[in-house]
Amino acid sequence: MSDIIQLLPDHVANQIAAGEVVQRPASVVKELIENSIDAGATSITLLLKDAGKTLIQVIDDGKGMSATDARLSFERHATSKIKDAQDLFNLNTKGFRGEALASIAAIAHVELKTKQEDDELGTQIKIEGSEITSQEVVTTAKGTSIAVKNLFFNIPARRNFLKSDTVETRHIVDEFQRVALAHPNISFLLHHNNNEVYHLKKSNLRKRIVAIFGTKMNEKLVPINEQTDIITVNGFVAKPEFAKKKRGEQFFFVNDRFIKSSYLNHAVVNAFEGLLESGSHPSYFLYLEVPANTIDINIHPTKTEIKFDNEKALYAILRATVKHSLGQYNVAPVLDFDRDSTLDTPYDYSKKSNSSVPPITVDPTFNPFKTETSYKEPSNTSSSPKSSTTHSYQSNFKKDTGSWEALYTNTETIEPVQQEQLFEPEQETETGKTFQIQKKYLLSSIKSGVVLIHQSLAHQRVLYEEFLENITVKEASSQQLLFPVNISFSSSDIEMIYSIKSDLESAGFMFDEFTKESVVIAGIPTSISESQITLILEQLLDDIKLEVPDTSFSHFDVMAKSFAKSLAIKTGTSLNPKEQENLVNNLFSCKEPNISPFGKPTFKTLALNEIDAIFNK
Repeated sequence: MSDIIQLLPDHVANQIAAGEVVQRPASVVKELIENSIDAGATSITLLLKDAGKTLIQVIDDGKGMSATDARLSFERHATSKIKDAQDLFNLNTKGFRGEALASIAAIAHVELKTKQEDDELGTQIKIEGSEITSQEVVTTAKGTSIAVKNLFFNIPARRNFLKSDTVETRHIVDEFQRVALAHPNISFLLHHNNNEVYHLKKSNLRKRIVAIFGTKMNEKLVPINEQTDIITVNGFVAKPEFAKKKRGEQFFFVNDRFIKSSYLNHAVVNAFEGLLESGSHPSYFLYLEVPANTIDINIHPTKTEIKFDNEKALYAILRATVKHSLGQYNVAPVLDFDRDSTLDTPYDYSKKSNSSVPPITVDPTFNPFKTETSYKEPSNTSSSPKSSTTHSYQSNFKKDTGSWEALYTNTETIEPVQQEQLFEPEQETETGKTFQIQKKYLLSSIKSGVVLIHQSLAHQRVLYEEFLENITVKEASSQQLLFPVNISFSSSDIEMIYSIKSDLESAGFMFDEFTKESVVIAGIPTSISESQITLILEQLLDDIKLEVPDTSFSHFDVMAKSFAKSLAIKTGTSLNPKEQENLVNNLFSCKEPNISPFGKPTFKTLALNEIDAIFNK
């Protein structure tokens, strides 16, 4: 039998490796920016076109490369970061595998320009699908510039799996923010389609956080600072009142490297015990410094997972540190036996020696059981022998509300009256009447049995179809605001809103002005109120960040779902009979009344034979 095992060609091996390293444009951004940081850059510029699908260019002022190094950098497993296996357990650089540039060059058109400080001329290399097409000497500035064009040009299947430009841009911005937060001592610039998204100057950590997430973030931050023999913790946590229902502002950095750790996240959340509402997530920006030989980074290609030697000790220290800071800054109650007792009273009060106890007065004539008005017996009960025993509390019940007074007007006819009120023959055959259960469900009777409806999910379906029809079929109606509303967002959120501006205008929004940190809204759809604008836009941004799948309606379907979820009546809302009836009728007028916009059932029908079976077991 002939041999069948053979070595794969280098370009095929590189494309396979690229599947692990380069998952989307954001992966390329991460690898290139980290290379710039390892090169000692103090200023990094990121240029994007079409969410990185057409162009990703990173320009830095690092130490650059020689002509030989520039050529060798695109070979597999070629790196300047490590020399032997022992270096893997003492890493102080972002990269170390030597796979990134080779993987990127295998699936894109790459143009590299680089020059070292002492050289007069630099080197330019052009590569297409792992093949070097040209190498020449050029005039260029000190540092390195890498332009990655037409990503996945030779793997169309991978390109087709990419999400919309909005979603891919969001992933790129996330990677950019993580690197920028880890290195406030480096200036960063981000341009997307010739629009400046971020211009971050060198600053301290607090200013960098505020520059990325907006000026409102400054008032939310509580400093964290603790130093021990095994770990140093610095950074900030947000005050409990600013916790969000969605995740997104949780950042862990270990030795200036962004990581994801559900274990350490649990430690922080545990420190907020008793301070957060159920389902809320605190925001935090925590920087951990540990000895390089106590962690293992070589676990996952993205390098966002780390193994610690002493996880339990880190958990305890992190939880105690966060809890201590929340108490120290009067965010949470604190029990401290070493605390100065003079801090418990105002300064002026502690100096007064002739303070007197305030007088206490008591009203001896006060009677809590005394009634303002006595109960007057109805005239038609004067002949009743039992009417004189009528209690005064019965005066609180009126005939128009229902009833105890009507029942007791003549004690001889209590049973007939009560029976007549509770068992009316007309109600036994009436259908279509609805009842609200626990302010969450509606029970409606039908000829074949009953229907149990989830009021919030049902309302979501009704609103979803209304919004979708208004946006796609009808011309959306808009109401102009008397006073335009100015809403603050982070720069990345402003960029996202701007990218879907035309879709929002089709839904009825009118925009006056866009700035780096805010957007001015001049008009809104007639179906929403002014107080709901911020809630709706925040919900829409969250849904886009969570990669709600694209549909044939582009963002219209996402917008309709977000609007419906934001504006639907919530569990715990009391509905009057007319509102209950309208909701039921509107639900069964929908095209798909049986499921909510998010695929959950809106109602359950119980036939009479099913109900009978429950009691005949």
